[in-house]
Amino acid sequence: MIKGINQGGKYITVTGGSPGSNYINNYSGAQGVGNLRFNTTNQNLEIWDGSSWTALNVSYATVELNHEATDLLDWVKAKRIEEQEIRELAKKSKAVQNALDAVKKAEEELKLISILTKDYNEETTS
Repeated sequence: MIKGINQGGKYITVTGGSPGSNYINNYSGAQGVGNLRFNTTNQNLEIWDGSSWTALNVSYATVELNHEATDLLDWVKAKRIEEQEIRELAKKSKAVQNALDAVKKAEEELKLISILTKDYNEETTS
């Protein structure tokens, strides 16, 4: 049994399970009543109710990433492979290395311009 998992979330989906359904209470004190066993034939946890072995009602929760998370991870994986291929090409080709250097420089300039523009806009609207 899994306890303490919130149902769903931004990137996780939890389904199934029914907390509290697989415990025993109200032990009567009668001889053998309440004894537990694991039945290896049917793979069930069972309890002796005084006249027969009864399988406990057990359900299992499943936890998985939701579609948005798997889509993001697939995109990141593809992007990583693409970047690895470019780095390998840059090791063999000066032209590819020059282009890669130019892209990195352009990205740094874009970040700086974005920061300066954002700061300027915040100052003029305050």
